[in-house]
Order: sequence, then structure tokens, then C-alpha cells
Amino acid sequence: MARRLAAILAADVVGYSRLMAEDEAGTLAALKAHRREIFDPEIEKRGGRIVKVMGDGVLVEFASVVDAVESALAIQQALAREHGKITLRIGINLGDVIIEGDDIYGDGVNVAARLEQLAEPGGILVSDDVCRHSRGRVDATFEDMGEQRLKNIELPVMVWRWHAGPLRANDEAAKPAEKPALALPDKPSIAVLPFDNMSSDPDQDYFADGVVEALTAALSRIRSFFVIARNSAFTYKGTQTDVRDIGRELGVRYVLEGSVQRAGGRVRITVQLIETDSGAHVWAEKYDGSLDDIFDLQDRITEQVAGALQPSIRLAEIDRVGRKRPQDLGAYDYTMRAFRHVWELEKDEATRALSLLSKALEIEPDYPLALALTSWCHAQSSVYNWAADISAAKSVSLELAERAADLSADDPLILTVLGTVHTFVSNFGAARVLLQRAVSLDPNSAWAWTRLGWLDVYTDRWKEAIEKFERSIRLSPLDPMNFNNLVGLASSHQVAGDDAKAAEGFLAALNERPNAIWIYRNLAPALLGAGREAEARAAMETLKKAYPDMTVKRFKEAMVFSPATLERIGVQLHELGVPDS
Repeated sequence: MARRLAAILAADVVGYSRLMAEDEAGTLAALKAHRREIFDPEIEKRGGRIVKVMGDGVLVEFASVVDAVESALAIQQALAREHGKITLRIGINLGDVIIEGDDIYGDGVNVAARLEQLAEPGGILVSDDVCRHSRGRVDATFEDMGEQRLKNIELPVMVWRWHAGPLRANDEAAKPAEKPALALPDKPSIAVLPFDNMSSDPDQDYFADGVVEALTAALSRIRSFFVIARNSAFTYKGTQTDVRDIGRELGVRYVLEGSVQRAGGRVRITVQLIETDSGAHVWAEKYDGSLDDIFDLQDRITEQVAGALQPSIRLAEIDRVGRKRPQDLGAYDYTMRAFRHVWELEKDEATRALSLLSKALEIEPDYPLALALTSWCHAQSSVYNWAADISAAKSVSLELAERAADLSADDPLILTVLGTVHTFVSNFGAARVLLQRAVSLDPNSAWAWTRLGWLDVYTDRWKEAIEKFERSIRLSPLDPMNFNNLVGLASSHQVAGDDAKAAEGFLAALNERPNAIWIYRNLAPALLGAGREAEARAAMETLKKAYPDMTVKRFKEAMVFSPATLERIGVQLHELGVPDS
């Protein structure tokens, strides 16, 4: 594979499709005249090589950065003087390129193309390397735009901007007329855009489209999302449209975009989630796999992306709502503010969550999500020994969860809450039906798989529990709730009688969430069973400070383990000094 360092200039015509629709013959004539009289002579004069022309765009290679920048400046200044209908955007990058015949490939080319897409009409964007090598050698001043995230480029790029001056009248005309923005739904809204095929193999288009279709279908099953239909999203295939425009035109707050790149028998899928208001990148990931079983790879990517998007979008929504003024908050906003506290699984945090959720329910008493999260907070109060009356907390939790489910019977999150509450009151049959219904509606719901894992723990099916906790972690590896999966894995080993593995698992969970003191109820007896008595008694001291009224009876009342497991742990707690009642 031959490589060389080159300065790459990418340019395209602003508003090309609109110009062609209005006057095809006139636009083509103007474009040819521009190339003949301005573009080609300036490129040739400075030793540039036109690599390829792509409809409204052109890619040029230079051996010298200074020559590339001077060519771009000369072209843009000539066009500004001409006041014609052709306006260009130009991006320039210095980078390593792969040579294949007369063509060039690689990130060096991709960065130049992405810079060109971000440039203003009549303007030039350059990477930091280009600016540094041309500074003091060209008669132009570049403005620092800071680090920018470029589409399908893994690392941020320092970008510099040049523009001839205020927009001319014809620049304004070259901008397509903005369509009126659609109203945003009252829940997270997303469009899965067609993925770019970064390979030379056109067959990868089919694979990329298949991934997009599968992702759209998977996200559509998540009731808490508003997902744009495939046909609308695919109208952007092959276009270079700003995500801000897409957000306005489709009425969505987020877009998911990506690329497919093949090398030999391997394929890499890069995916990124972008907020349309600001163009900011919320989340990005890449997935590698073998083309030997392309459909299995497609399914695996769909599963992992759909699972990872839920917590990513949830965190983005929490941050967005946190920036709102208090007087502008509605039921949805208060519920989003509560989310962060709900999932901490800590007593004080649950109290804060309940305060916010009560405000949401004052505004909208039948808001299913707020009812479900309120139920979950009361359920935490029972199972983590926070409530003075554990039985009453379970009763309130069940009542609220059933009310939420009556209002929204096919929402996976609400079904998961109801299944969890039924688990806590030992209605294991009903719990399993509800939780399995939740994962059938949304197979990529990491939390539903976690709760199924806990149901298996409580019914002594520890091997099946481990599989479900591991699946939840695989679906959403960055989820802040994963510490609870670690607790679940440790509890699985505790149920199996392997206190040594259980103790290590509980300690790992506490490393991630030190304030989840309720874990010490299981950690102390596991340490004792593992022969680590001194550590067990130290853990017990921590537990007593947080739970001064802890008894073996209250422990058994809160926990949902099988009688045999409860008895064994109860004996260990008693040995560590916890009174029976």
C-alpha cells in the first residue's frame, strides 16, 4: 500500500442542487466557465493535481501546503470579484494519503472533505497543521475556531477559518430557503440517517442500509423515544446536509449517523449521536467484525448501539433540561431532572427524586413515567431497608406501578418497574411475565435484563442470572447503573454459596458507587464466609453507622432471597453481631 504526505484541497459548489433545478443549462455553463477561467488555471499555476471531480465537488492534491492555501485564496477572491452565481466552500488538510492508481484515500482526505462541508459560502477552513505551515507565508489571516468534532473522524480537529468579508447578496441567494421548523415532541426524538460507505466496494451500501434499517426498527420499539420513519430519514442519503437543518426539517433533537469501512475480510462501523440544536457530539463508538457472517455482525451492532443509546440520550436530556429556567419547567422536565437521582440507588438521592417527581405529578397527575419512577423510589425504600415500615413501602410502590401500567400498558420501562415491584413482594410468576413482556417489546433494554437477572437471583437460578447481568452490561457498557449489575453478579455467587467470589464482586460494585451503603448488608456476611473475618467486622461497623436499627428480621423482611439463602446470610449476620430482632 503506497502512501505519501500531501496537502488536500476539497471544494464544492454552494446550493448546487437548487441552482440546477432553477437553471440547469445556465448553471452548467457558469460552472464550466469558472473551471476554465479561474479554478483550473490557479490549481495548475501552483502545481496542484485535480484528483477527481464529483458533480458539484472537486478534490485536489498539492505537494506544498502554501501552494494549496494560495490557490484557495486566489480562487475565492476571484469569485468574490466576479459576483457570479457560483460560490464555493473549500477545506484544506495536510495528511497522510493512500495512493491507488490516480486516486487518493484515507483520513487525510476525509478531514479535508469534512472541513469543506463546515466552511461558509465563499470561505476556507483549514486544519491546524495547514495553518501552522502557511502562517507568515501567505497574505491572509486565519481565525481560530478551536477544536471541532468532524463527522466520522475519531479525534477532534483544531480548525482555522478564512473569509473574504461580509456575505454578498449572491451568497445569501445561494443559501437554500429554510423550511419552517417542526415542533419537537415531548420526549427524546431521533432520526437514524443513512450511513456513509467509506469503502471502495459499492456492495457495502447494502450492508450499511441494512444496519440503519435494523437500528431504526430497534429504536422504534423504545416507547420513550420518538423515531423518524426510515423513508423520511433516507431522503438525506447522498446529501451533505447540516444536522441543524435536519433537526428543523424532521423535528428531531438527535440524529444518529455513521459510516461503514471495509478492509479485506473485516468491516468497521463507526456510529455517533449528535444533538441537532448545537451540532454537539453526545456519544460515539466504533464496532469491528468479520464479514464471514455479515448478518450476525449486523444484529450484534444493532443490539449494542440500541442498548447504548438509551443511557446516552437519557443523560443528554437530563443535561438539557438542567439548563432550562425554573419557570419554563413542565412535567417532562421535572421527571428528567429526577432521573439522575432515581438511578443513584441512595437514600438521600431517592428523597430528592421524589420531591421533583411530586412537582411533575402536580402538573400532570396521570403522567405514567413520573408515576413509575415514583413507584421505583418507594420500592428502593423497601428493598434497601430505608423505610421504617417496609410492608407499607411495598404496598405504595405496587399501587403506583399498577396505575402507571394501566395508563401505558406497553411501555417497556413501566412494565419493568411493575415487574420489579412484583418481584419485591414475591409475586415471582407475575414478575416474570411482566419482565419478559418488557424485553419482548424492547430486547435492548439493559435495565429490563438486569431486573430479570435479579428475579433469577431471588429464585436460586444463579447461572441464568449471571447470563442476564452480563447481557445487560454488554448492551450498555457505559451505563451508570452497571454497578447494580456487579451487585447482581456478586449476589449470584452468594446464592451459589461461593462467598469468596461474592465478596470480590460486592467490593467491585462499591468501588464504582461508594455511597451505596446497602451493599454492606451482603458484603459483610460474604467476607465472613470467605474467611476474611477482620474485613467482615470492619464492613459491619460501616453498616451499623448507616443502619443503627438493623436486625436479622428487618434484613429478611426487606430482601427477597429464597428462605434457604436468607437463613444462611442471617446466621452470618448474627455471628457478626446483628441482633435477631
